[in-house]
Amino acid sequence: MPSFEIVSKVDAQALDNAVNVTSKEITNRFDFKDSHVVIDIDRKNFVIKLETDDDMKMRQLIDVLISRAHKQGIAPEAFDASKEGVQSGKVWKKEVKVRNGLAQEDAKKIVKMIKDAGLKVQASINDDLVRVTGKKIDDLQSVIQLCRSGNLGIPLQYVNMRD
Repeated sequence: MPSFEIVSKVDAQALDNAVNVTSKEITNRFDFKDSHVVIDIDRKNFVIKLETDDDMKMRQLIDVLISRAHKQGIAPEAFDASKEGVQSGKVWKKEVKVRNGLAQEDAKKIVKMIKDAGLKVQASINDDLVRVTGKKIDDLQSVIQLCRSGNLGIPLQYVNMRD
């Protein structure tokens, strides 16, 4: 029976490249000249720690980071910058989490969306992925189209398509 898996993974090397390109661009920008800017990445927990002089520069830094990551192939939805930055003395600090792996509640949303569509497929949750099996590849492709148009707010990849 044909099957595939729905995952939400971020390539660690692409994320590292995006952070490096961002730091290079920020050092060359005129509006960040003689400013305190620190971009640090925690590769184990997928957290990017940012420090700048003020809130406006922090927003610009996050915009540059997301645009450079998008050029590296990382979806902008992978970044969770919703946590407010804090001011520590003269420095603004903020942690931007990178969503890596499919959370349990997101996996349940995907399975519910597939079942509500009435397609002749079975969807099951295995750790941080959703495995979809069906009798026809056309049904599986319609599941992929359904997930792409579902606007779930998370980046999804479709891997291990087996016949």
